[in-house]
Amino acid sequence: MLWDEDRVDHSPEIATVESDEQLVELWLHDKSKNTQDAYRRDLALFFNIIGRKALRLVTLNDLQVFAKALVQREYAVSTQQRRLNSLKSLLNFGYKLRVLPANVGQLLKPPRAKDTLAERILSEGQVLDLLNATATLQEHALLRLLYATGARVSELCDVRWRDLQGVQQGRGQVTLFGKGGKTRVVVFSAQTWQVLESIRAEAAINDPIFQTRRGGKINRNSVRRMIQAACKRVGIVERVSPHWFRHAHASHALERGAPVNLVQLTLGHASLATTGRYLHARPQDSSGLRLAV
Repeated sequence: MLWDEDRVDHSPEIATVESDEQLVELWLHDKSKNTQDAYRRDLALFFNIIGRKALRLVTLNDLQVFAKALVQREYAVSTQQRRLNSLKSLLNFGYKLRVLPANVGQLLKPPRAKDTLAERILSEGQVLDLLNATATLQEHALLRLLYATGARVSELCDVRWRDLQGVQQGRGQVTLFGKGGKTRVVVFSAQTWQVLESIRAEAAINDPIFQTRRGGKINRNSVRRMIQAACKRVGIVERVSPHWFRHAHASHALERGAPVNLVQLTLGHASLATTGRYLHARPQDSSGLRLAV
C-alpha cells in the first residue's frame, strides 16, 4: 500500500463510514440512476477480476491488473477509460473523506482513446430522413424533440406535459432535469410545438409525453430500437444511438452560426471545452484549403 506523505495527520473522518458498502452509497448519492447503475457494474467487474477485498486494501497493482484484464477482454478504449475512471473516482472520494488511507487511483493513468465524435454526427439530411421514417406520429414527435432540444435520452423520457408550454411567436419550451441534478429550459421552434400539441389528446398534465402501450413512460432502450428501425428504413447502416441526435444538434447549430456558449447552455455542458469539441469535429475551414491540390 502506498501512503500519501503529505497527509500524515490523524484527522477524524468527515463522515461516519462503517463499511465499504456505505462508502459506495455515499459516493453514488448525488449521481443519476443511469450513472449509479453503470458505476455499480464497473465496481462488480473490478472485484470479479481482482477478488473481493476491502477498499482500504486495494493497491495500485490491483488497478493495473484490472486495466490489463480490460485490454485482454477487448473492451473498447472508451469503455476501459470509463471503467477505470469509475474506480479512480471512488478511491479519490474515499480518500477525501479520510476513510481510505491513500489515493492509489491517482497514480493510474487510463488509456487515451481516439476522438471518434466526427464519426457519430448525422448530416441534416439524415436527421430529416429519420424523422420522416418514423412509424407513428408519437415516434416522429419524440425524435423531433430529441433533435430540437439536444436533450439526453434519459431527460426526454422523464418529460411530462407539465414541463412543456407555449411561448412567444408560437414556439414551445421544455424544462429538462438532467445530469448532475441540473435543470435547464430549452426553447424550440413553432413547428415542433405544433407537432407536440397534435399528440397530446386527453393526456393529463402529469402524464409522460412519450408513453408505452401500457401507459408508463418510455425508456431509453425503446428509443434506441425506434431509431434503429428508422435507420433500417432509410438505409443508414451505422448503429445510431439516441445520443447521436444530441451530437447532431450541437454540430448543426454551430454550423448555422449559433454562438458556442449558447449551445453550451442549451446542452447543459458543464465546460465550454466539451461544447468546443464540435467545432473541431466538423471544421468548415483548414490550411489545406489554401494549397494547390
